[in-house]
Amino acid sequence: MPLPKIDEVRDLSDQELDEQIVATKRQLFELRFQKGTRQLDKSHRFKHTRHRLAQLLTIERERQLASKVEG
Repeated sequence: MPLPKIDEVRDLSDQELDEQIVATKRQLFELRFQKGTRQLDKSHRFKHTRHRLAQLLTIERERQLASKVEG
């Protein structure tokens, strides 16, 4: 499974971006919970989820800075 592409994130609207951030944080919490209870079998999902969260937060910050410059 390849890492997610940032181009997919750039196409999201602001509301979809916020929803994705919340969903990704929840998924990361669930992965940590599964690891703690020894139910996690695919540990690479941590890397992919953290990578996706970083992409989402980067795009959110880029949009914040762009609106500040325009405003």
